[in-house]
Amino acid sequence: MSDTPAPARLSFRHWVEDRAEAAIFRAILALPYRRRIPAMGWFSRTILGPLAMNRRIKANLAYIFPDMPKAQVKQICRDVADNFGRSLIELHSGAEFARFVATQPLGGPGLAALDRAHAEGRPVILASAHYGNYDVLRAGLTARGFRVGGLYRPLSNPAANKRYVATIESIATPLFPRGNEGLGAMIRFVKSGGMLGFLGDQHMAHGEMLDFLGKPAASATSAAKMALKYNALLVPLYATRNPDGLTFTVEVEEPIPHSDALTMTQAVNDSVSAKVRAHPGQWFWVHRRWRHTA
Repeated sequence: MSDTPAPARLSFRHWVEDRAEAAIFRAILALPYRRRIPAMGWFSRTILGPLAMNRRIKANLAYIFPDMPKAQVKQICRDVADNFGRSLIELHSGAEFARFVATQPLGGPGLAALDRAHAEGRPVILASAHYGNYDVLRAGLTARGFRVGGLYRPLSNPAANKRYVATIESIATPLFPRGNEGLGAMIRFVKSGGMLGFLGDQHMAHGEMLDFLGKPAASATSAAKMALKYNALLVPLYATRNPDGLTFTVEVEEPIPHSDALTMTQAVNDSVSAKVRAHPGQWFWVHRRWRHTA
C-alpha cells in the first residue's frame, strides 16, 4: 500500500482530459449494452492496442514464452486489447453492468466454502488478478448476498477519479482506496466478517521474489498475511470471458490452506499462472510484472 502516490491537485489539464474522456464514454454508453461492449472491444484492439499496448505485451511474452510463434503473439495482442476495451466499458456501464452480471452463474469447488464462511461470519480474502473482468466477481458475489469489499488505486487525475469511483461504487460497495486513507475502514470490514478482494498480480516494489509464470516476480504477501492475522479464508477466483465476448464463467477455487505468508502467496501465484497459461489473451500483459522487460 505504500506504493500508492499522494493524490494530485486538480489542474486545467486534468479538467480538459476528464471532459474529453467523459464525452467519449457518453457517446459509447448511448449504444445498447450488447452493442457497446463489442464496439469498445473493436476500438481497443484496432486503435488503442497498436498505439499503447502491443509493445509491452510483446516484451512480456518474449520474456516468458521466448519460442512462441509470431502469429500467436499477434493474436494474444489482439485478444488482450479487445478484453481491455470490453472490460473498460463494462466498468463504466456501472449499475447496468451489475444487473447483467447478476444473471451469470457462479460455480467452482470453492463456492460451498464461501457460503459456509458467509453463514458463520468468517472473513474471506478473495485473491484474483487482472484477468477476464475482475469486477464481475464483486458484482456477482454481491448479487448472491455476500458482503464484498474491494480495493482500488485512485487515479492520478482527481476529476477522473471522482467519476471513476462513483461508477465502480454503482457496481458494488464498499470500496477502499489503497493507502492509509482506506486502511482502517478496510480492516474493520474484514474483522466484521466481510469478503475483501485483492488483485495481487502486479509488481510490488517491496514484495517478495516468488515464481510467477516461471520467472521471479516481486509479489505482495499482504493478502496471505491478512488471512493469517484475521483467520480468514484465502480463496482464488476468476471471471473468464466466454467466446461470445459478453458472458462469463465464474469459478471459485478451493481455499488455500493456512501455512505461512510466502507459501500461501506462492500458491496464489501458481493459481493465477495456471489461468494465464490456459487463457493468455485474458490476462493484462501490459503491466510491468517483471521489471526485466523493456
